[in-house]
Amino acid sequence: MEFPERFSNLPEYAFPRLRSLLGDTPAGGSPVFMSLGEPKHRFPDFVTEILTQNLAGFNSYPNNNGTADLLNSIAGWLQRRFQVDVDADSQILALNGTREGLFNAVIALSPEQKNGHKPKILMPNPFYQVYAVGAVAAGADPVFVDARPENNFLPDYHALPAETLEQTSVLFLCSPANPQGAIATPHYWADLIKLAEKYDIRIFADECYSEIYRDQAPTSALRVAADMGADPERVVIFHSLSKRSNLPGLRSGFAAGGPKTIAAMRRLRAYAGAPIPTALQAVSAAVWDDEAHVIENRNLYQEKYRMADEVFGAVQGYSSPEGGFFLWLPVENGEQAAMSLWKHSGIRVLPGAYLSRDTKAGNPGEKYIRVAMVAPFDETQQGLLTIRDCLY
Repeated sequence: MEFPERFSNLPEYAFPRLRSLLGDTPAGGSPVFMSLGEPKHRFPDFVTEILTQNLAGFNSYPNNNGTADLLNSIAGWLQRRFQVDVDADSQILALNGTREGLFNAVIALSPEQKNGHKPKILMPNPFYQVYAVGAVAAGADPVFVDARPENNFLPDYHALPAETLEQTSVLFLCSPANPQGAIATPHYWADLIKLAEKYDIRIFADECYSEIYRDQAPTSALRVAADMGADPERVVIFHSLSKRSNLPGLRSGFAAGGPKTIAAMRRLRAYAGAPIPTALQAVSAAVWDDEAHVIENRNLYQEKYRMADEVFGAVQGYSSPEGGFFLWLPVENGEQAAMSLWKHSGIRVLPGAYLSRDTKAGNPGEKYIRVAMVAPFDETQQGLLTIRDCLY
């Protein structure tokens, strides 16, 4: 049986590649897994009680777009957090995690042609791998724009040729960035929105790390767009409870944007989406309404930022993250570093090249490893000290 040719050039996903790299090599110590960004801090205590109270919801089909309680809770959070007013009924779509939304949004919103050409989808390089697969599934060409230290690890979309931009239907940006932790400033967003307005490009703003930051709370692309008076259909934002609230298994997030945008995404989701179970929507509504656990969670990560700076501050090329929970550590070769750490200490990290693609300037992730600081403080500290002693 033959598979569609458009998927034949997709490289293997990052984590199967890592398993293949390490193979049967025994761990050089008790395994410490710092490769996967799976939050390990405690989720709010009230989650269990609310879930128990709503178990009867599993006896009925869930609302595909999101219950009124959930949509209103999300709208309230957007107003409190970003001072953005959105209509809960028409401008928000509940998602089974942001991965689903990011993937399906490209299919729902990218046209078959843009100015007589196969459309292009822009994304930072390195990037969340779903961006590229969504582009290919939509019949578009992914374009990888390097995010290197000289640009504060944010892609310079303005440097692309006008011909490329004229054929672009969608661009992705993650802020805080995965993996580097860079935060797009309001000025960066404003310039990007102006570029998108000029070339009629939709912006997909992946903001799922927005509540984990060091000093300055990241703004939302939707806030900047509103301040500019931009086309309300220009920007779509994506958020999740996975990182904000340590609930990756809940599979709950949302997209927010213009009414026409959300209507198009809803139409596709009616056929291709998996709605959040009603009981989990009740949990989600309560979690969006509570901020105390978010502050507590952020404080824990801020302690890890300070500790990481102490451990790696003397390492040449070390960049302290502004947000998120990853370290993007410079090494001579990411694959060799990952193998060495596993073989000699049992620490599992992800080679940076597995999150990026080769460009004319080379692979921007080749000389990096991504390290997830999701475990409790003591475990994270010991892991980082071992990485430093092994590699530097």
